[in-house]
Amino acid sequence: MRLTGKVALITGGARGIGKEGALLFAKEGAKVVIGDFDKACGEETIGLITQQGGDGIFVHVDVSDSESVRKMTETALTRYGKIDILVNNAGITRDGLLTKLSEEEWNQVIQVNLSGVFFSTQAVVPHMIEQGSGKIINTSSISGIYGNVGQTNYAAAKAAVVGMTKTWAKELGRKGICVNAVVPGFIETDMVAKVPNKVIQKMIERIPLQRLGRPSDIAKAYLFLASDESDYINGSILHVDGGITL
Repeated sequence: MRLTGKVALITGGARGIGKEGALLFAKEGAKVVIGDFDKACGEETIGLITQQGGDGIFVHVDVSDSESVRKMTETALTRYGKIDILVNNAGITRDGLLTKLSEEEWNQVIQVNLSGVFFSTQAVVPHMIEQGSGKIINTSSISGIYGNVGQTNYAAAKAAVVGMTKTWAKELGRKGICVNAVVPGFIETDMVAKVPNKVIQKMIERIPLQRLGRPSDIAKAYLFLASDESDYINGSILHVDGGITL
C-alpha cells in the first residue's frame, strides 16, 4: 500500500495505460481522480476501482481547454481536499507524413499532448506548492526522443514534454515537488493495435526483450515515481521500452 493517504489525478485514465495506472494506484491505497474525455470508459474504470475496494471519481475533461482543466482540478480538490500526484497521461495521435499532415491534425495533437500537460500542471501546482510536496509524472514517448516517420506532430509534442519536465524539475524542486517523465516504447494499446502486424513483428525484432510492452509495465513505472521510494528522483527521464533504444 505505497500510496495510502495520497490523492492522485490521472489524465487520460479511462483506457489503456492510464486505466492500468488508475487501477494500480487505487490498489496501492490512493484516492484516484480520472480526468478523461471518454465518459463511458471513465465511469467503467471507476466502477472497477470501486469493485476492488478503492475510492475514486471520474471527471469529464478536455485537457486542451484550460477552463475545462481548471474545473477538473476544482472538482478533485472539492472531493478530496488535496492533490498529491499528477500523472499527465492523456494523449492522441493523428499520424501523417510531413507533406500530407493537415493543420488541423497538427493542432489537435499539440493541443492535447503538449498544451494539455501545461494546462493540467499549471492548474495543480499552486496547490502542491501550498502543501509543500507533490509528484508530477509526465508521459513522453520514444518518438519524442528519436523521432518516428509519420509522427511530426506527436514527436514534437512528446519532445517538448521532456523539455518541460526538466524545466519544472528545476523550478519546483525547491518547493518540495518532484517532476519526472516516463518514456514508453511500443506498448500494447489501441494506438499500436492500428499498426499492421508485419510492422509490429519488425518492432519486436528490434526489442532485446522480444516483446511489446504492456500497459502494466508503464503503470508500475508511474507507481514508482509516485511513491515515497522516488523522493530523491527529480528531472529524470525514465525509459520503459524493453531496450529498443540501445
